[in-house]
Amino acid sequence: MMPAARESLLDAAYTALARRPWSAVRMVDVAAAAGVSRQTLYNEFGSKDGLARALVRREADGYLAGVERALAVPGEPRERLTAVAEWTRSAARDNVLVRAMLTGCWSERLPAPPPAAVPSSSSVPAQRRADGPLPTPRDFVRIVRDRAVIALTGPAAHADPAELTRPCELAVRLALSCVAAPPGEGGVAELIQAVVPRRPV
Repeated sequence: MMPAARESLLDAAYTALARRPWSAVRMVDVAAAAGVSRQTLYNEFGSKDGLARALVRREADGYLAGVERALAVPGEPRERLTAVAEWTRSAARDNVLVRAMLTGCWSERLPAPPPAAVPSSSSVPAQRRADGPLPTPRDFVRIVRDRAVIALTGPAAHADPAELTRPCELAVRLALSCVAAPPGEGGVAELIQAVVPRRPV
């Protein structure tokens, strides 16, 4: 199957999830919305659980791509970490699957595929990857922290990675706390400024 067709199926599944609980989403309806046969959908994802895992994996990848974009914005480390925190808060607000992944709180409306890998007999590389382990909230903290450290200690940064690890982790954890309990007037930026020095040595 072409990647565009796979994306269309995942888009159709996400749209269906916005309208009804995952338990009420039918494979035949997802296939029809994407303009393919139900057999094509099963060939691609194997099962409804396989579709759920692929959907969760795609939303996780989309969130992490947004983290990379935020880290690529020119500026001081605290401005870039603020951008990551603001992206995290907005992504979790706008995407129920991202919110569930970052917090570990899966409502009954959502698919909740187990984070552990499942045996995959799929010949589709993207599905074999989706069948691998899914990130937990703890994994997201580590992944985003490590990507932030790498981005902020690039060739032009002259910063010591060891000095940045703790501020980066604190910034990520603050961002996640803002998902669960939105900050007051000062917003995310004020919180990040309190834990990230202007120029880490």
